[in-house]
Amino acid sequence: MPKTASAAEIKKAYRKMAVKHHPDKGGDEHKFKEISAAYEVLSDEEKRSLYDQYGEEALKDGGMGGGGGSPFDIFEAMFGGNPFGPGGGRGGGRQRVRKGEDVVHGLKLGLDDLYNGVTKKLSLSRNVICKKCDGKGSKSGASGTCNGCKGAGVKVVVRQIAPGMVQQMQTVCNTCGGTGQTISEKDKCEVCKAQKVVQEKKVLEVHIEKGMRHNQKIVFQGEADEAPDTIPGDIVFVVQQKDHKTFTRKGDDLFIEKEITLVEALCGMKMTVDHLDGRQLVVSTQEGETIKPGSFKAVVDEGMPKHGMPFQKGRLFIHFTVKFPGPGDLSDEDLKALENILPGRPALSIDMDSENVEEVNMCEVDMEQEKRRREAEARSRSQYDDSDDEGAGGPGVQCAQQ
Repeated sequence: MPKTASAAEIKKAYRKMAVKHHPDKGGDEHKFKEISAAYEVLSDEEKRSLYDQYGEEALKDGGMGGGGGSPFDIFEAMFGGNPFGPGGGRGGGRQRVRKGEDVVHGLKLGLDDLYNGVTKKLSLSRNVICKKCDGKGSKSGASGTCNGCKGAGVKVVVRQIAPGMVQQMQTVCNTCGGTGQTISEKDKCEVCKAQKVVQEKKVLEVHIEKGMRHNQKIVFQGEADEAPDTIPGDIVFVVQQKDHKTFTRKGDDLFIEKEITLVEALCGMKMTVDHLDGRQLVVSTQEGETIKPGSFKAVVDEGMPKHGMPFQKGRLFIHFTVKFPGPGDLSDEDLKALENILPGRPALSIDMDSENVEEVNMCEVDMEQEKRRREAEARSRSQYDDSDDEGAGGPGVQCAQQ
């Protein structure tokens, strides 16, 4: 089958071989897995291109699934020849390659950016293969074996850690930097100075889609540092959502806090909300509707856009707290008027002259301060209990020995 074989031709050949070697049909399970792995490469344009460029090791380092054996041994059996042409697979003369490390950056974004979507232009520095020497590091393209490590890239260091005891360690050769090669001063590349790579600045346009969430990743494949015989890693941006002064986000829903007066809670209210896209929402209660302290109301379709479905949105929740009049805010006339309007007080049936009845007073409480006080008391009790246990343990042991 030629290198230009269509997806339909590849699929047809795969089905024929898969049926022949399927374990349920009495075939070899190991062979079946190899066939499946080979088809995975051939049917995926990205993997096929990667293998054509870098050989088998590129797919190994990339984590290609399979049945444990190399899929490339089965290519000829499946298709009557290597579909990647000369230079592909084993014996192609390709050097072993590895995938470089990914570079991760945190991207701090406001809630308005995640609501509306935005494109950020970010300038980054990265290493690229030196074009002058094509990543060889030398003018001639030649290099010699490092005398310090004999081309191994590492040295074995033995040091004595105690009388009669030695420790053996491997360290990167400081002469060649772990490459196993050296280049003479006269032959060093004038641009990269034998480093094989040079730094360049690149501007990346990072598109933030509507509804993206905290810790979601945006990946630029192959945009990390370049190095000889290495597939560049990825640049990964991780969304870091910043706190907002008005809105709190929970999934696709938004929450706001609203304090209203007692009159608004009882007689109705109207408020405005400055939304994240610049709109001003007008929210009001229905006639005769009251709002209880601590209650929630929801506005449908005014939450965050759903990622991937920006025309669908979550809900906007409003948490109401009611501000009651303070001491001195209401006159005696006001109180009497309210008492005439509002439902009467519940009657208290109790004998105040009874010897078992005692009248007490209430005071204001700061619950945050109360919480800190309780935590301090708990720590103090824990330390006291530990100390008491230690003190009791000593005499107990002595008593048992007598």
